[in-house]
Amino acid sequence: MKNRWIDSEAAVRASEDKDLGLRVYTSQLLGAEADLVLHGGGNTSVKGELQNIFGETESVLFVKGSGWDLRTIESAGFPAVKMDHLLRLGELDSLSDSEMMRQLRLALLDPTAPTPSVEAILHALIPHKYVDHSHADAVVAISNSPDGEARLQEIYGDEVLILPYTMPGFILAKQVAEAVADVQWSSLRGIVLLHHGIFTFDEDAQASYSTMIELVSKAEQYLEEKMAAAGLAAATYAPCVDDCLQLSRLRRSAADVMGRPVLLRLETSNQAAGFASMENCHDLATRGPLTPDHTIHTKAFAAKFTDDLVAGLKQFQSEYRDYFEKHSDESHQCLDSMPRYGVWRDKGMVYLAPNQKRLGIVQDISGHTIKSIQQAEHLGGWQTLPSQDLFDVEYWELEQAKLKTSAKAPEFEGKVVLVSGAASGIGRACVQSFVEQGAVVLALDIAKGFEAQFESAAVLPVHCDVTDSVAIDSALRQMVIEFGGIDIVVSNAGCFPASQSLEDMEDSNWEASQQLNLTSHMKLLRSAVPFLKNGINPAVVIVASKNVPAPGPGAGAYSVAKAGLTQMARVAALELGSAGIRVNVLHPNAVYDTAIWTDEVLASRAAHYGVSVEAYKTSNVLRTEVASVDVARAVAIFAGESLAKTTGAQLPIDGGNERVI
Repeated sequence: MKNRWIDSEAAVRASEDKDLGLRVYTSQLLGAEADLVLHGGGNTSVKGELQNIFGETESVLFVKGSGWDLRTIESAGFPAVKMDHLLRLGELDSLSDSEMMRQLRLALLDPTAPTPSVEAILHALIPHKYVDHSHADAVVAISNSPDGEARLQEIYGDEVLILPYTMPGFILAKQVAEAVADVQWSSLRGIVLLHHGIFTFDEDAQASYSTMIELVSKAEQYLEEKMAAAGLAAATYAPCVDDCLQLSRLRRSAADVMGRPVLLRLETSNQAAGFASMENCHDLATRGPLTPDHTIHTKAFAAKFTDDLVAGLKQFQSEYRDYFEKHSDESHQCLDSMPRYGVWRDKGMVYLAPNQKRLGIVQDISGHTIKSIQQAEHLGGWQTLPSQDLFDVEYWELEQAKLKTSAKAPEFEGKVVLVSGAASGIGRACVQSFVEQGAVVLALDIAKGFEAQFESAAVLPVHCDVTDSVAIDSALRQMVIEFGGIDIVVSNAGCFPASQSLEDMEDSNWEASQQLNLTSHMKLLRSAVPFLKNGINPAVVIVASKNVPAPGPGAGAYSVAKAGLTQMARVAALELGSAGIRVNVLHPNAVYDTAIWTDEVLASRAAHYGVSVEAYKTSNVLRTEVASVDVARAVAIFAGESLAKTTGAQLPIDGGNERVI
């Protein structure tokens, strides 16, 4: 593992606030290593002094606060906790977790600061200025092997104290305090908690950080030597159409179990498919996670998928209920029985989560887990803690309390949306609107390089010619593999051809309009329907035009195509209603913040009518300007729950056009 310390960068941090500045700097260095900490894992602290309101100097512990990630933590993420209060708490014989957290908040110098880490008492009891704690993959992988403790002792000798696993919090702090009661701290360079992680400490920020890197590197080197001849299983797999349909059915069933929309991802990388190709992959994946802390994100074991994915889901539900009943008492509220990850034999890893952020967390944690499992297998076998210990973390009273305070999810969280013509105008506004409301989006467009404008992980931008059925099918498979299915289709791609009367109509002009403005929508809908049938409250929104109810001379190629598109939508509403798929149509008009309406074109059209540009843009009954975002809002209404009982409808978005009215 690389030591990332750079003197010049450290000097900048130290100039801001020497002790806390260096604490922030080395914490971010630890957070930059995924093999050390993942998604809020790990803890760091520094002891210092602050003046209270009375001008008195108090000893405090600056410790990582709840909700902060070491990768991005700043000074505000280290609440100051009174040291004397922490040390007195450490002297108590017993302390419940809920009371401990109440006491930690009472010990804050600033009551508005983040809640201190559950390991604050332990950090206070370690008699060194800087304390670093990580869940290093290599250390935990060795720990999860049959002779893990002996192997770690072989690696570290007497310079590291190795302790059995104990739940984080007060009990862990007491365990460490008792274990080191007769130990000279000067002889220790670190503490390993089996199945959990490693602590290092020093009076100097660089020394504590560097010791962490050194000790973890020793564990990594040990694994490399043991794995040199063996290697990790590797394979590849290319999902087919039937696989994608299976995934969409699994997602729909999982959403029913969860009681809300969920996302699903299939990973077929060498590592994932390689693990899935191992003969005992199902057994290994159900023994437990890399560290018990991960159960909060991934649950205590994986689902086992073979030919029938939905059957694998049902099996997991049964096994999870048995697990809960075996370990629970009247104080526990059963969590949902939806797996967070599973092994699809000979194909890859399947991940499930209620939103895009959680999906990424599950995938990251699972990836590190399956790598560590294979390493431990070559050390004699993957061994985790008993299921009771895993249950105790998953059903920790501090986590149960969060169930009562969870915020309401955005309307489209967990939903999968497809938007065609996504590079600009109405399409781009729709993508942004759905992402803001919690959805993930497949953004299709033929514009070169448009993918760069979407930086959000919630958007999958795909260069696609929607007149090409093969390209459409490929894009949809990508979406299903990435997010599990399709719930909403916003069929928006189109163009406004050159104005020509029917008498002067060129075949190419007519045919190009029909191909993009009508036929491509049929092709997109045709490809999407099998997935929409497995969708969650599925809906289709067709973006047509004011030219349907109020056509204009010279716009025959466009008006006829949009009228045909509207008629197709009406037929689709009739055909797809029995599958619960709603199909509705919007008729926008005079939406001027699109690529078609340049400043020059607007000036020309306004001059043609002898009015100002502003008057031209507001020439409707409401005297208002219609923007792409206005159309996107209407799209979201048709796609959401507000009009869940409406299909086959047509709605103008035009500020009130006299001819339409």
